Amino acid sequence: MESNAAAKKEIIAAYEFRHATKEFDSSLKISGEDFQFILETGRLSPSSFGFEPWKFVVVQNPEIREKLRQFTWGAQKQLPTASHFVLILSRLPKDLAAGSDYIQGIMKDVQNLPPEVAEGKRKMYNTFLTTDFGLTGNDRALFEWGARQTYLALGNMMTAAAQIGIDSCPIEGFDKPKIEEILAAEGIMDPEHFGIACMVAFGYRLNEPRGKTRRSAEQVVQWV
Repeated sequence: MESNAAAKKEIIAAYEFRHATKEFDSSLKISGEDFQFILETGRLSPSSFGFEPWKFVVVQNPEIREKLRQFTWGAQKQLPTASHFVLILSRLPKDLAAGSDYIQGIMKDVQNLPPEVAEGKRKMYNTFLTTDFGLTGNDRALFEWGARQTYLALGNMMTAAAQIGIDSCPIEGFDKPKIEEILAAEGIMDPEHFGIACMVAFGYRLNEPRGKTRRSAEQVVQWV
Protein backbone atom coordinates (compact mmCIF):
# COMPACT_ATOMS: atom_id res chain seq x y z
CA MET A 1 0.00 0.00 0.00
CA GLU A 2 2.86 2.38 0.77
CA SER A 3 4.40 1.91 -2.67
CA ASN A 4 1.00 2.53 -4.27
CA ALA A 5 0.60 5.76 -2.30
CA ALA A 6 4.12 6.83 -3.28
CA ALA A 7 3.39 6.15 -6.95
CA LYS A 8 0.21 8.23 -6.80
CA LYS A 9 2.09 11.04 -5.12
CA GLU A 10 4.74 10.99 -7.86
CA ILE A 11 2.11 11.05 -10.60
CA ILE A 12 0.27 14.01 -9.08
CA ALA A 13 3.63 15.77 -8.63
CA ALA A 14 4.24 15.35 -12.38
CA TYR A 15 0.89 16.97 -13.14
CA GLU A 16 1.77 19.84 -10.81
CA PHE A 17 5.19 20.16 -12.48
CA ARG A 18 3.83 20.22 -16.03
CA HIS A 19 2.91 23.59 -17.53
CA ALA A 20 2.74 25.11 -20.99
CA THR A 21 6.39 26.12 -21.28
CA LYS A 22 6.64 29.32 -23.33
CA GLU A 23 10.41 29.35 -23.74
CA PHE A 24 13.02 26.64 -23.28
CA ASP A 25 16.69 26.71 -22.34
CA SER A 26 18.16 26.07 -25.77
CA SER A 27 21.49 24.96 -24.26
CA LEU A 28 19.85 21.89 -22.71
CA LYS A 29 18.99 18.88 -24.87
CA ILE A 30 16.85 15.85 -24.10
CA SER A 31 18.81 12.61 -24.36
CA GLY A 32 17.99 10.22 -27.17
CA GLU A 33 16.94 7.58 -24.68
CA ASP A 34 14.56 9.92 -22.87
CA PHE A 35 12.97 11.17 -26.06
CA GLN A 36 12.47 7.66 -27.39
CA PHE A 37 10.66 6.93 -24.13
CA ILE A 38 8.36 9.92 -24.70
CA LEU A 39 7.63 8.85 -28.28
CA GLU A 40 6.93 5.31 -27.15
CA THR A 41 4.21 6.50 -24.79
CA GLY A 42 2.59 8.20 -27.78
CA ARG A 43 2.88 5.09 -29.93
CA LEU A 44 1.32 2.93 -27.21
CA SER A 45 -1.59 5.32 -26.62
CA PRO A 46 -5.21 4.23 -27.09
CA SER A 47 -7.31 5.29 -30.07
CA SER A 48 -10.93 4.72 -31.04
CA PHE A 49 -11.30 1.20 -32.46
CA GLY A 50 -7.51 0.94 -32.14
CA PHE A 51 -7.07 2.53 -35.59
CA GLU A 52 -4.07 4.75 -34.65
CA PRO A 53 -4.80 7.59 -37.10
CA TRP A 54 -1.62 9.45 -36.13
CA LYS A 55 1.90 10.12 -37.28
CA PHE A 56 4.55 11.88 -35.18
CA VAL A 57 6.99 14.07 -37.13
CA VAL A 58 10.01 15.19 -35.08
CA VAL A 59 11.34 18.44 -36.58
CA GLN A 60 14.96 19.08 -35.62
CA ASN A 61 16.03 20.91 -38.79
CA PRO A 62 16.39 24.61 -37.81
CA GLU A 63 15.57 25.80 -41.33
CA ILE A 64 12.31 23.86 -41.37
CA ARG A 65 11.50 25.14 -37.89
CA GLU A 66 11.99 28.72 -39.07
CA LYS A 67 9.68 28.16 -42.04
CA LEU A 68 7.02 26.81 -39.69
CA ARG A 69 7.55 29.71 -37.29
CA GLN A 70 6.32 32.21 -39.88
CA PHE A 71 2.84 30.71 -39.63
CA THR A 72 2.87 29.41 -36.04
CA TRP A 73 1.97 32.35 -33.82
CA GLY A 74 1.59 30.03 -30.84
CA ALA A 75 5.22 28.85 -30.89
CA GLN A 76 7.28 31.94 -31.61
CA LYS A 77 9.58 31.23 -28.64
CA GLN A 78 9.19 27.46 -28.53
CA LEU A 79 10.24 26.67 -32.09
CA PRO A 80 13.72 28.25 -31.81
CA THR A 81 14.43 27.00 -28.28
CA ALA A 82 12.80 23.57 -27.85
CA SER A 83 15.08 20.57 -27.65
CA HIS A 84 12.58 18.53 -29.69
CA PHE A 85 9.57 19.78 -31.65
CA VAL A 86 6.87 17.37 -32.79
CA LEU A 87 4.13 17.78 -35.38
CA ILE A 88 1.23 15.39 -34.81
CA LEU A 89 -0.53 14.48 -38.04
CA SER A 90 -3.93 12.85 -38.39
CA ARG A 91 -5.29 10.69 -41.19
CA LEU A 92 -7.65 12.30 -43.70
CA PRO A 93 -11.29 11.14 -44.08
CA LYS A 94 -10.50 8.95 -47.11
CA ASP A 95 -8.26 6.81 -44.88
CA LEU A 96 -10.76 6.77 -42.01
CA ALA A 97 -13.65 5.40 -44.08
CA ALA A 98 -14.72 1.91 -43.01
CA GLY A 99 -13.72 0.33 -46.31
CA SER A 100 -10.42 2.18 -46.82
CA ASP A 101 -7.17 0.38 -47.51
CA TYR A 102 -5.75 1.92 -44.34
CA ILE A 103 -8.48 0.61 -42.03
CA GLN A 104 -8.45 -2.80 -43.69
CA GLY A 105 -4.67 -2.92 -43.37
CA ILE A 106 -4.76 -2.05 -39.67
CA MET A 107 -7.25 -4.83 -38.96
CA LYS A 108 -5.39 -7.40 -41.05
CA ASP A 109 -1.70 -6.58 -40.53
CA VAL A 110 -1.60 -4.82 -37.14
CA GLN A 111 -4.55 -6.20 -35.17
CA ASN A 112 -4.20 -9.61 -36.86
CA LEU A 113 -7.96 -10.14 -37.03
CA PRO A 114 -9.36 -13.17 -38.85
CA PRO A 115 -11.34 -12.12 -41.99
CA GLU A 116 -14.75 -12.78 -40.45
CA VAL A 117 -13.87 -10.84 -37.30
CA ALA A 118 -12.48 -7.95 -39.35
CA GLU A 119 -15.67 -7.83 -41.41
CA GLY A 120 -17.76 -7.68 -38.23
CA LYS A 121 -15.61 -4.86 -36.89
CA ARG A 122 -15.83 -3.02 -40.23
CA LYS A 123 -19.62 -3.13 -40.08
CA MET A 124 -19.66 -1.95 -36.47
CA TYR A 125 -17.25 0.89 -37.31
CA ASN A 126 -19.32 1.88 -40.35
CA THR A 127 -22.43 2.09 -38.17
CA PHE A 128 -20.50 4.23 -35.71
CA LEU A 129 -19.45 6.63 -38.49
CA THR A 130 -22.80 6.85 -40.25
CA THR A 131 -25.34 6.55 -37.43
CA ASP A 132 -23.88 6.84 -33.93
CA PHE A 133 -21.69 9.90 -34.52
CA GLY A 134 -23.00 10.98 -37.94
CA LEU A 135 -19.54 11.63 -39.35
CA THR A 136 -19.94 10.16 -42.84
CA GLY A 137 -20.29 12.90 -45.45
CA ASN A 138 -18.78 15.59 -43.20
CA ASP A 139 -15.08 15.58 -44.01
CA ARG A 140 -14.13 18.29 -41.53
CA ALA A 141 -15.97 16.55 -38.69
CA LEU A 142 -14.35 13.22 -39.59
CA PHE A 143 -10.89 14.79 -39.70
CA GLU A 144 -11.49 16.40 -36.31
CA TRP A 145 -12.64 13.04 -34.92
CA GLY A 146 -9.32 11.56 -36.05
CA ALA A 147 -7.49 14.54 -34.57
CA ARG A 148 -9.20 13.88 -31.23
CA GLN A 149 -7.48 10.51 -31.15
CA THR A 150 -4.11 12.18 -31.59
CA TYR A 151 -4.77 14.28 -28.49
CA LEU A 152 -4.80 11.10 -26.42
CA ALA A 153 -1.23 10.48 -27.56
CA LEU A 154 -0.37 14.16 -27.04
CA GLY A 155 -1.54 14.08 -23.42
CA ASN A 156 0.26 10.85 -22.68
CA MET A 157 3.54 12.13 -24.11
CA MET A 158 3.38 15.36 -22.10
CA THR A 159 2.55 13.52 -18.88
CA ALA A 160 5.30 10.96 -19.45
CA ALA A 161 7.76 13.79 -20.11
CA ALA A 162 6.73 15.53 -16.88
CA GLN A 163 7.26 12.33 -14.92
CA ILE A 164 10.93 12.34 -15.92
CA GLY A 165 11.41 16.08 -15.42
CA ILE A 166 11.01 17.23 -19.02
CA ASP A 167 8.90 20.25 -19.94
CA SER A 168 6.47 20.57 -22.83
CA CYS A 169 3.96 22.84 -24.51
CA PRO A 170 0.99 21.79 -26.67
CA ILE A 171 0.38 24.13 -29.60
CA GLU A 172 -2.69 24.86 -31.71
CA GLY A 173 -1.77 28.43 -32.61
CA PHE A 174 -0.93 28.04 -36.28
CA ASP A 175 -2.27 28.65 -39.79
CA LYS A 176 -3.30 25.09 -40.71
CA PRO A 177 -3.41 25.49 -44.52
CA LYS A 178 -0.05 27.30 -44.63
CA ILE A 179 1.65 24.75 -42.38
CA GLU A 180 0.30 21.88 -44.46
CA GLU A 181 1.48 23.64 -47.63
CA ILE A 182 5.01 23.89 -46.22
CA LEU A 183 5.03 20.27 -45.06
CA ALA A 184 3.83 19.05 -48.45
CA ALA A 185 6.34 21.20 -50.35
CA GLU A 186 9.18 19.91 -48.15
CA GLY A 187 8.11 16.32 -48.74
CA ILE A 188 7.45 15.87 -45.01
CA MET A 189 3.71 15.19 -45.22
CA ASP A 190 1.67 13.38 -47.86
CA PRO A 191 -1.32 15.73 -48.31
CA GLU A 192 -3.34 12.89 -49.83
CA HIS A 193 -3.39 11.03 -46.54
CA PHE A 194 -2.57 13.43 -43.68
CA GLY A 195 -3.39 16.81 -42.20
CA ILE A 196 -1.90 18.49 -39.15
CA ALA A 197 -3.77 18.08 -35.86
CA CYS A 198 -1.49 19.84 -33.38
CA MET A 199 2.12 20.47 -32.37
CA VAL A 200 4.06 19.94 -29.16
CA ALA A 201 7.43 21.24 -27.99
CA PHE A 202 9.70 19.47 -25.49
CA GLY A 203 12.73 20.65 -23.57
CA TYR A 204 13.76 22.24 -20.29
CA ARG A 205 12.15 25.45 -18.99
CA LEU A 206 14.10 28.68 -19.13
CA ASN A 207 11.97 30.39 -16.49
CA GLU A 208 9.91 29.12 -13.56
CA PRO A 209 6.15 29.29 -14.24
CA ARG A 210 3.53 30.96 -12.09
CA GLY A 211 1.50 28.68 -9.85
CA LYS A 212 -0.92 26.27 -11.48
CA THR A 213 -4.54 27.44 -11.54
CA ARG A 214 -7.48 25.07 -11.88
CA ARG A 215 -11.14 25.02 -10.88
CA SER A 216 -11.94 22.97 -7.79
CA ALA A 217 -12.94 19.30 -7.95
CA GLU A 218 -16.45 20.28 -6.85
CA GLN A 219 -16.77 22.53 -9.89
CA VAL A 220 -15.71 19.95 -12.48
CA VAL A 221 -16.86 16.60 -11.08
CA GLN A 222 -20.48 15.45 -10.87
CA TRP A 223 -21.46 12.17 -9.21
CA VAL A 224 -24.77 10.61 -10.20
